[in-house]
Amino acid sequence: MHQLFRLVLGQKDLSRAGDLFSLDDSEIEDSLTEALEQIKIISSSSDYQTNNNDQAVVEICITRITTAIRETESIEKHAKALVGLWDSCLEHNLRPFGKDEDTPHAKIASDIMSCILQNYNRPPVMALAIPIAVKFLHRGNKELCRNMSNYLSLAAITKADLLADHTEVIVKSILQGMVQKLSLGTCFRRHLKVFSSICGLWEERPRVLEAS
Repeated sequence: MHQLFRLVLGQKDLSRAGDLFSLDDSEIEDSLTEALEQIKIISSSSDYQTNNNDQAVVEICITRITTAIRETESIEKHAKALVGLWDSCLEHNLRPFGKDEDTPHAKIASDIMSCILQNYNRPPVMALAIPIAVKFLHRGNKELCRNMSNYLSLAAITKADLLADHTEVIVKSILQGMVQKLSLGTCFRRHLKVFSSICGLWEERPRVLEAS
């Protein structure tokens, strides 16, 4: 791992975190997976939700990492670590505090989501991401639900077979009425858009599986 990442994440040094943006993307690209794994350790600590310093360090580092991934087009190389950190957010509370104030782990999930799911046209990335993405539909966070549904709609259009195994989860999310708690049906309409893209595929699932 690059020495500056090692310093910032190892010592949780907020004063040096901004210096990461002075480095070229190519200079830190090989360090991104290891940095993501270190962030996962930090964000999983028992006091993370109350530690403002650690949260700020993680937020800055994730911004730097996702920027470098986009600029170097290295999402497939780092997708496993990125999705692993994303998945770890599901182990924590994602429901907003007070009026639309995201929890620390909801912020991480949101920051990572676009970096992963903007690559909806890359099947290897989506194969890792979609099983995790659908789980966020059940976690009671309006903004995450809305954005996740948008990205899943795009994934369903370009590579519907990757969503076929998750039709039941998406339908259950609709039927449980969770969306009544989320923006008066906005998520409901997006869920239906995803569902309508794959419902025909579900009926033809044996042929899809044979083809794959």
